Amino acid sequence: MTEHLPLPSDPRAFWYSLINYEQRAPAAEDLKLDRMRSLLARLGDPQSRLRIVHVAGSKGKGSTSAMLAAVLRAAGYRTGLFTSPHLCHVEERFQVDGQPIAPAELTTLLAEVRDCVLGPARSDLPPPTFFEVATAVGFLHFVRCGVEAAVVEVGLGGRFDSTNVCDPLIAAITSISFDHTKLLGSRLASIAMEKAGIIKPGRAIVSGVTALEARDVIEQTAMARDAPLRQLGNHFHYTYQTGMVGPDAFRLPRVQVATWKRLWPQMQLNLLGEHQAANASVAVACIELLREKGFNLSDASVAQGLAEVVWPARMEVVGRRPLVVLDCAHNVASAQALVETLQSSFPPGRRLLLFAGSSDKDIPGMFRVLGAAFDQAFLTRYTANPRSVPAEQLHEWWQTASHRPALTFASPSTAWTAARAHAGPADLICIAGSVFLAGEMRPLLLADASIC
Repeated sequence: MTEHLPLPSDPRAFWYSLINYEQRAPAAEDLKLDRMRSLLARLGDPQSRLRIVHVAGSKGKGSTSAMLAAVLRAAGYRTGLFTSPHLCHVEERFQVDGQPIAPAELTTLLAEVRDCVLGPARSDLPPPTFFEVATAVGFLHFVRCGVEAAVVEVGLGGRFDSTNVCDPLIAAITSISFDHTKLLGSRLASIAMEKAGIIKPGRAIVSGVTALEARDVIEQTAMARDAPLRQLGNHFHYTYQTGMVGPDAFRLPRVQVATWKRLWPQMQLNLLGEHQAANASVAVACIELLREKGFNLSDASVAQGLAEVVWPARMEVVGRRPLVVLDCAHNVASAQALVETLQSSFPPGRRLLLFAGSSDKDIPGMFRVLGAAFDQAFLTRYTANPRSVPAEQLHEWWQTASHRPALTFASPSTAWTAARAHAGPADLICIAGSVFLAGEMRPLLLADASIC
């Protein structure tokens, strides 16, 4: 019998007392699904009562999930969206029809899960993790709210992610690049194997993966599991018309998708960057498959969903004079997408970077990309998570990667004050490096009337 540590009785305190792999990286042996399956079985297996689209990927999985949820809502379906991590409030992880769960409802569901974990029917297994409880709460919330479709984003990897207990209608893998290499492996093939773990026997899979080494793994896994595969560059394609952002103007980008069934009309996309057009093509391919499953998703609802999708801190323009862009870029591939979008969609001029990052990321690699794209860096550390890298260490890496000047600051707020004082009205300030930095900065930026 496994010995259990005492856990707090207050529902929120109970949740926050659990192991949280968003604050410290797990070891490979920590990732398994037996705790999750046991917990959900004691809760009545709510995931089995949901029609789910399951979305994984190294980058783009959250944006693609948001697009799919926006289209389903526009078509009139009551839609659940489960994502992680949150930006500013934990309730953001659990959305129904675009609205986060109410704090009181979250506490009620946490109490139900707590009673299941601590009560007479408790398992012999160790207590669930923070993310496992979050996943269970998401499934319960969606069932209680009567959602007709649930879009569920994978947290980490795929094969042993707690969301992978579901049996989705379809699944999607948006991209594969180097991230979480200590856990998922240092080769694209090993990372792809973990992502491909969400492929279920007989269930269709949509892949936006373009790297050949990773594509091979996806293809082999789909074939072995008799899962119909639709691949970007093979079964569907896209063309992209860049958007344009300036102090006084904003033109949305446009995307046109050609699938194995048809050529879609050109549609507006409310997210900047060609990488988002690639994500939109994955979403449209998923929509084609959902139509085959009986979903009534009109062309008008698809166009409306893509034009209205909101996914904060993804090339989000939060200020005009100077231009201020908030982004969650946290690995080399997303840093490259960030630089490419700034070059294609924003006017030329002096560019300032406000950066904080996590200790498990390839920050030197990111700085090799960012170092040539910004005129000055303001380096800091976020305060809400112990994974943040000290600003002094960031400064050492920056000096190795770039000859551009950099300053260090004790907190994001002091870094922002300095960057704002340094920027003229024609300049651009970009905040990037981590979702945790974006979560700290967004309320501060939205309250700063001087950049409107």
